[in-house]
Amino acid sequence: MLPEGWRKENINSVTEKVGSGITPKGGNAVYKKQGIQFLRSQNVQWGKLSLDDVAFIDDTQHNRMKSTAVKYGDVLLNITGASIGRSGAYNSHKEANVNQHVCIIRSNGKIDHNYLVNFLISPYGQKQIDQFQAGGNRQGLNFEQIKSLKISLPPLPEQKKIAAILSTWDRAIEGTEQLLANSQQQKKALMQQLLTGKKRLPGFTGEWKKTTIGNIAKEISIRNKNRKNYPVISCTKTKGFVDSLSFFNKKVYSDDLSGYKIISRNQIGFPSNHIEEGSIGLQNLHDDAIVSPIYTVFSMGKNADPLFVFAVLKTDHYRQIFAAATNSSVDRRGSLRWSAFSQIKINLPSPPEQKAIAAVLTTADEEITAIESDLSRLRQEKKALMQQLLTGKRRVKVD
Repeated sequence: MLPEGWRKENINSVTEKVGSGITPKGGNAVYKKQGIQFLRSQNVQWGKLSLDDVAFIDDTQHNRMKSTAVKYGDVLLNITGASIGRSGAYNSHKEANVNQHVCIIRSNGKIDHNYLVNFLISPYGQKQIDQFQAGGNRQGLNFEQIKSLKISLPPLPEQKKIAAILSTWDRAIEGTEQLLANSQQQKKALMQQLLTGKKRLPGFTGEWKKTTIGNIAKEISIRNKNRKNYPVISCTKTKGFVDSLSFFNKKVYSDDLSGYKIISRNQIGFPSNHIEEGSIGLQNLHDDAIVSPIYTVFSMGKNADPLFVFAVLKTDHYRQIFAAATNSSVDRRGSLRWSAFSQIKINLPSPPEQKAIAAVLTTADEEITAIESDLSRLRQEKKALMQQLLTGKRRVKVD
């Protein structure tokens, strides 16, 4: 039941335009280094527009596509592909156009455009959008479906107040996202300096020595023959090892785990057919866990710190080395086995310097984890607030 003064409307009744753009003929050749902004689906993010990767068209092309021009206050909604449902408001007076993957929703004055964006990205808006994508094939939204979306509307002044309140969370989230990006970039720069010896920590002057991975590590291939109930983990490109069941929200491993490999804490592992993508992880989730039989597992010798070696192997430089080694491997299945992997060369400082560098990088990781936790909390707070404000369960005072 709606609060007093609220009404349920279709998007069609509060808009004067629902339509998308076109992509000019000629492909990338029509795009310019400057000119009129041409907005594509990658520019429409969750609740905002990102112009980091914006394309441009010239005045002639712009005039040919007048029906695809956007105005200040237009709401842009992605209607095709994996980004269906992302929405942001065009809060600029600069001329711009959109392509066929982006829908323009233009208010007729009965709905605040920022309120509409918050509705579209809210659980209520997304649920309706998902219902049009039954079966998970993400075939695309059409204009009639968009017009039929139902929205709960308070009076216009209350819409504006709700949008203003939610925008304070948006600013906090955006600031935290920028802080996270800065910290990640700083860590990357630190890795490039410390892991190559370009920058030395105080007190260390010894020469680094080049060796092979096989000289500092040994392969471990212990199977779970006793069928113990070890946690099953998987390696991702960005997060390293994760608990498989909770990460994928479904069971993606075999019922029979007797052939799976045991990987203990501080051992390193990678799926032999995906390492060229950067999928390699340090097992620091459990004392013991198990991984698929396709994984290669190895442990460090006494002169190699696992944290340091793992940090080196996670760099872009080594991802390229893995790709080259995979391509040249005699294994026709596109896998990198221990026999070839162990011959890859690595440059090592003394064990104390390895540990010191690993400690610096661990501190950087802890700072990044803390910022990620703050970001997750802010997003959850905004989501909870949206569920209250956009339904009228919690009312705002309007001056």
